[in-house]
Amino acid sequence: MSAAVFLTSISGATPSFSIAELVSKLEKPRAVWVMVPAGDATEAQIAELLEHLEQGDTIIDGGNTNFHDDVRRQAELATKGLGYVDAGTSGGVWGLKVGYCLMVGGEEAVVQPLEPIFKSLAPEGGYLHVGGPGAGHYVKMVHNGIEYGLMQAYAEGFEIMHASDYKLDLGGIADLWMQGSVVRSWLLELAGRAFKANGPELPHIKGFVEDSGEGRWTIQEAMDHDVPAPIITLSLLTRFPSRQDDSYGAKVLAALRNEFGGHAVKTE
Repeated sequence: MSAAVFLTSISGATPSFSIAELVSKLEKPRAVWVMVPAGDATEAQIAELLEHLEQGDTIIDGGNTNFHDDVRRQAELATKGLGYVDAGTSGGVWGLKVGYCLMVGGEEAVVQPLEPIFKSLAPEGGYLHVGGPGAGHYVKMVHNGIEYGLMQAYAEGFEIMHASDYKLDLGGIADLWMQGSVVRSWLLELAGRAFKANGPELPHIKGFVEDSGEGRWTIQEAMDHDVPAPIITLSLLTRFPSRQDDSYGAKVLAALRNEFGGHAVKTE
């Protein structure tokens, strides 16, 4: 579904059914916000927009683009007289109600005229022009790396409590920790919601955890700058076994223990 067609479902918007029609209905200078998956989808959307935009117009990328792509894109668009802004966006599905945290990168002259848009979308204090081209998605990338580590810590803590000899109300504990505890957070609040909605055993949820790329990019950036980031790195690596039906590495470990020590192995 293109951005133009999507506009037909937003209350108060003027419907458009193609990129060309969308651009023709915007007042000049035009600002077009693209928010599709990073990579090929974003590249294709921007390529199509370039067929219709004119000098002085601006493209805002609100997806999770790699900041290196932002730097390249901004330079390419500048040669055509077009502005480019990268808007790192955090808030998830709840952003519709409470607003989005916006981490924006781009040239000051391009970003400043758009600030009323960003401030209307973000909650109070939830918008910041963090730097030049790519900086918005760079900050969002690190944000998501931190998010990986926080989520993994909560997951491990609740698994320990789930495995204990006590019959613990995990949803109640999540709520309890939200009241003044030093580990309170929105992620913890969401954990409590998940336990209450699905039950402590989470029977309808498969333990398959994807990653959308930002964690990997954060780790690569840490390596490029010789910054130790063991927690974020391990939180990413921990997701990989969740995608395996049967770990080949675990089979090798079991076979080795059997070979050198005669330890029993389980067979299929």
